[in-house]
Amino acid sequence: MTSKKIYFCRHGETVWNVENKICGATDIGLTQKGHAQAEETGRLIKQKLENGEIAINEILSSPLSRALDTARHIADMTGLSLRVEERLREQNFGKYEGTPRNGEVFKMDKRNFVQSYQGGESMLRLCQRIYNLLDDLSKDGKTYLLVAHNGIARAVNSYFFDMTNEDYGNFGIKNCEILEYQFNK
Repeated sequence: MTSKKIYFCRHGETVWNVENKICGATDIGLTQKGHAQAEETGRLIKQKLENGEIAINEILSSPLSRALDTARHIADMTGLSLRVEERLREQNFGKYEGTPRNGEVFKMDKRNFVQSYQGGESMLRLCQRIYNLLDDLSKDGKTYLLVAHNGIARAVNSYFFDMTNEDYGNFGIKNCEILEYQFNK
């Protein structure tokens, strides 16, 4: 049995994160704190690479500026190559974009996996594209750092671990938090 790792990092802080709004597919940039978080994450990854604690061959980033700028900071600090991966784009939450993240109706609707939020993307479609990406990445000899969004983090986590609909809807990670996963083939 062989196994390989993959790493996931959520982008740095945005104005809408501070305002507790759903960013989704809306292209919201990083705050100054978000840029600083990304630089610090780059330093941390560089140190871990130099100490042999982790091995990463390439960074793949969402095309949205908050993730891409985070990935650029990490690439600049580490010297790792960076490539935009369209499939890492955040879920389009349709009518919920720009609304409160903790809105009661949204919290309930997040558990309806076939709903597309009036012009958005359903959880099933999101997971399909993320699962396809992860299947593709599991087949080569590279170790990747994926830089993307909280919604993508949910889908990635559900690829590796069984989750109830409630667990899925409640799952989230902090800005610039890094998760490690292991493929088992």
